[in-house]
Amino acid sequence: MRIGMALNYSGGFKETVAELADYEKAGLDIVFVAEAYSFDAVSQMGYIAAKTERLQIASGILPIYSRTPTLLAMTAAGLDFVSDGRFTLGIGASGPQVIEGFHGVPYTAPLGRTREVIEICRRVWRRERLEYAGNHYTLPLPPDRGTGLGKPLKLINHPVRPRIPIVVAAIGPKNVELTAELAEGWEPIFYLPEKAAEVWGGSLAAGKARRDPELGELDVIAQATLAVGDDVTGLRELGRPMAALYVGGMGAKGRNFYNDLARRYGYEKEAEQIQDLYLEGKKDEAAALVPAELLERTSLIGSEGFVRDRVQALKESGVTTLNVAPLGRTHEERVKLIEKIKEIAAA
Repeated sequence: MRIGMALNYSGGFKETVAELADYEKAGLDIVFVAEAYSFDAVSQMGYIAAKTERLQIASGILPIYSRTPTLLAMTAAGLDFVSDGRFTLGIGASGPQVIEGFHGVPYTAPLGRTREVIEICRRVWRRERLEYAGNHYTLPLPPDRGTGLGKPLKLINHPVRPRIPIVVAAIGPKNVELTAELAEGWEPIFYLPEKAAEVWGGSLAAGKARRDPELGELDVIAQATLAVGDDVTGLRELGRPMAALYVGGMGAKGRNFYNDLARRYGYEKEAEQIQDLYLEGKKDEAAALVPAELLERTSLIGSEGFVRDRVQALKESGVTTLNVAPLGRTHEERVKLIEKIKEIAAA
C-alpha cells in the first residue's frame, strides 16, 4: 500500500516542500497537489519536481473544464518530463459553483467530457496526429465553427512515457463506472470502507468488465486525516467544518454530489438537516450535526490498534493508496506519523 500526502494549497507550501525529504525518508511515496480557486497546481508541481528526486507527484485534482484536453495532455507531459517520469494526472469535474462561478464555463456533460479528455490525452502522449470527433471536443475545429485553417497536429516533443497514469476523482455511480473502465486510478472522497461495496460495488464491476487489461489493476486512493495515540480522538472534531462544507455547502439543493453520497451511506436525515442549515448560513449548527460515526470511520485518528483495524478495513475494501493528512503539532511529529502509517500499512 502506497502512502501519499496532500499539500495544503492555502499556505505554507514552500515550507512543506523544503521538508519533503524527511517525509520521503519516513516512507512517503507520493504527494498530491490540489487546484481549487487558489494558486494553480501546475506551477507548484513543477517546483516540487525541481526540489525532489524520487517522490511521485500527482495533481489532486485539475478540473477538466478550465483547460482544453490537449493543454491537459501537454501539461501532464511537461510535468512528467521535468520530474523524470514521476507524474500522475489527477482530473475531476469539480462542481458548478466553481466552474461557472470562477471560470465562467458552463458545467455541462461532466461524464462525457471526462471520457473524451482521457481519450484525447492518450492520443497526444502517443504522438498521434490529432483528429478527434467527439460529442464535446472536435479536433481540428471544423470550418463551420472557425476559420477553417485548423490542422491535425501531433505533439512536437517525445513524452517520457507514452501513457501517463490518470486518476479520476469520482463519487457518482456513472463517474465511478467510467473511472473503473478507463483510468489507472480512482480517488473518492469521504471513503467509508464498510459501505464501499454497497455504494460503489456495482459501478466498479461494470467498469472493470470493459477495462483494458493493459491498464492493470485500478489504484484506489482513499483520503484520511491521521493521528495515532491514546489521547487523540478529540482531533476527529477538526473534520466537522470540512464535512459540513462539502455535505451542506458544495452545491445547491439537488446538485450536491457529497450530500448525495452521505445519503447513500445511510445518513439521509442528517444530510438534509446539514444542507438546510448550511445554506441558511448556520455553519456551526450544520457542523454540529455531522455524524460522529462518519468522522470516526473516515479517519485514521485514534489508538494504534484502532488505526491498524481501519487500515485493514481499507485494504480489504480494495484501497491501494492512502492519501493522509498527518495532524502533528510539529514537523517532527508529522514525519513520525508518516513513518508509523507506513509501518502499519506494510504489516
